[in-house]
Amino acid sequence: MEQPFEKMAEQGVPKCDKPTDVSAPKKEEQDLPKLSAQEFRAYNRMAEHMDMFHENFRRTWNLLYGACTSGKRPSGMSIRAFLNTGSEFCHHLTVHHTIEEQHIFPVLAKKMPAFKKELELLTQHKQIHNGLDKFEVYLDQCKSGERELRLEEMREVLDTFGTVLWQHLDDEVKQLKAENMRKYWTLDEMRRIPM
Repeated sequence: MEQPFEKMAEQGVPKCDKPTDVSAPKKEEQDLPKLSAQEFRAYNRMAEHMDMFHENFRRTWNLLYGACTSGKRPSGMSIRAFLNTGSEFCHHLTVHHTIEEQHIFPVLAKKMPAFKKELELLTQHKQIHNGLDKFEVYLDQCKSGERELRLEEMREVLDTFGTVLWQHLDDEVKQLKAENMRKYWTLDEMRRIPM
């Protein structure tokens, strides 16, 4: 399976993988009565909102990973800016997952099995953070001068969690799409779910 983060633009900065499909469901997916446009928007709100955050993670990953595969930082980006971009990626992803785990997943887990602690989405969080922790250590060591930035080494660290990260970014949005959400929640409940 081709990894989306290996696609790079001509100038050495990778392209973002196409956005996760959060559009209207296909006819064969519809078991329930058709949603009006307004109902679809209400049920799909969380998927669209989540995908907006995930697109930022995809873009930053592609920038970092693209530099590793091309062997050069993006044009005009200093080593300090590049390392800071990696640190910000780690920080933002950690904050994002912390908010999900403390405020969003517990609400969704009341009715949706995929968000329960022992199941896949939270397991993916743990796997991502095992690699993310190593990435943060690597970046901190490069920033402090303890080690020299070597893009091949950085790529090896990113490879420890890249596949599960990309899978997670897609899986989470898929769970939040309108056709899935409507199986578990009423429209009124959807309006009350925090996001």
